[in-house]
Amino acid sequence: MYKNILVAYDGSILSRQAIEAAKHQATLHEDAQVHIVSVIEATGPYTNAPISENISNELRAKFLPQMEKIEEEFEEIDIPITTEIVVAERNKKPGKLLVKYAEEQEIDLIIMGSRGLGNIRKVILGSVSNEVVQKAKCPVLVIKDQK
Repeated sequence: MYKNILVAYDGSILSRQAIEAAKHQATLHEDAQVHIVSVIEATGPYTNAPISENISNELRAKFLPQMEKIEEEFEEIDIPITTEIVVAERNKKPGKLLVKYAEEQEIDLIIMGSRGLGNIRKVILGSVSNEVVQKAKCPVLVIKDQK
């Protein structure tokens, strides 16, 4: 059904569930390819670029072992996977970066959690998932919290 699947991964329980949904979707198409993308928002004082870069690098390093484990899971079930950690530049929204990635990679389906690890929790959808749902040119499967 969907050949090129993108999962937005932020380490949250819902993004983990999105990975499981991607595994299922990928088994429905013989040539399916899964892309796992983590977008890290640049943090820290922007007036001091080296500090901000160091914090972003630390966050990237935090996600590397998780991405490697995810790659192993997909390799075990013979589903091709691409992983990428993107550091968002100042004033670049993660949702826009995910939509851009989806367009560049000709993604057929985006799977993501309804909200991630951000401090502010939206009642219906998180700001990133809301932006992706509104702007993506392909279907978006949003994994909701069952609570």
